[in-house]
Amino acid sequence: MSRSPLWKRRAGIALALVGLLGALSWVLQRSGPWAPVRVTVARVEVGTVQPALVGIGVVEARRSQLLGPTTTARVLKVHVDVGDPVHAGQLLAELDPVDLEQRLAALDASLERGRSLLAAGEAQSRDARARRELADANLRRYADLSRSDFISAGALEARQQEQRSTEAGLQASEASLVAARQDLQRLAAERAGLVQQRDRLRLVAPAAGVVASREAEPGSTVVAGQAVLKVIDPASLWLKVRFDQGRAAALASGQSARVLLRSHPGEALPGQVARLEPLGDAVTEERVAQVRLEAPPAGLMVGELAEVTVQLPAAARAPWVSNAALMRHEGQLGVWKLVDGKPAFAPVRTGAIGLDGRVQLLAGLAEGETVVVHSQKLLAPGTRVQVVEKLLAAGGRAVP
Repeated sequence: MSRSPLWKRRAGIALALVGLLGALSWVLQRSGPWAPVRVTVARVEVGTVQPALVGIGVVEARRSQLLGPTTTARVLKVHVDVGDPVHAGQLLAELDPVDLEQRLAALDASLERGRSLLAAGEAQSRDARARRELADANLRRYADLSRSDFISAGALEARQQEQRSTEAGLQASEASLVAARQDLQRLAAERAGLVQQRDRLRLVAPAAGVVASREAEPGSTVVAGQAVLKVIDPASLWLKVRFDQGRAAALASGQSARVLLRSHPGEALPGQVARLEPLGDAVTEERVAQVRLEAPPAGLMVGELAEVTVQLPAAARAPWVSNAALMRHEGQLGVWKLVDGKPAFAPVRTGAIGLDGRVQLLAGLAEGETVVVHSQKLLAPGTRVQVVEKLLAAGGRAVP
């Protein structure tokens, strides 16, 4: 068999190596570290952005009453259960009065004694007044007789002393009468206080509503201020919603809202912002608002979670981009725009943000400029890029 010359074999090997190096270079250029970064792009458009706020709310009762004693007492009876409707003035629970009835009986006896003492004081006052009137008359008569020298000076002085004694007796009786009246008023005030204390041990509904919870059961002891029952007004249910403070500048009372309750996930309920709380949450950086449902569904419960969307006034026409295009580079917010096929970072100033992903641009870009929306890797100025329609993940799945 004939053999190829040596130079032909070396030339073949060289050509094979060149081909291999070319193929390797092509692979590195297409999929290796030197390959261009695949990106998706979009053009800056001019339009209107419809901003909205989304927050999480909890159903609460605007009007609720916590019913409990003003002193430490033991629960005697609870006449209602959770979920029972109640009307104004209905007796809901009773607490053990302990010795209040006996103290009231003692005060009643003291009041009767005080009335008797008052009557005796009034009688003594009338007697002292009569004695003084008699002493005044005797003193005048003896004074006339003394001027006519029919009686001695000592007899006149005795009548004068008698008149002064009756005057002092009258003053003492009137002072005793005032003291008796004041003591009677004190006893009456003490009895009224005990009656009020006893009445507060009978817990009655201040208004119509529904029993939301029983905080204590018969036999348990509650202290002053501790609730036994909680009654809510079912017609006053609304949502306490928290919104991001950074986006809540345009939030105002009266704006329409869309509410998705956890119990009605597929049904959007109309609502309205009823009130903005003057205090925000400095820890979570949230603004609190109260949202009222226009037609609350049956069975709405306190404590239920809901997603609330509030539509804000539409922003003016301006350039906008997708929020996916916004990036932070060297501490600045902006986008990567393509200039002669190369990415260049452009700082921007944003405005309103819509739920559809549109972000209003107040400065930094003009209509028609091309910006990078998604990229396989972090970009840098001058990075080689390849524009594609969509990016694929490692498993071939399209990146959203």
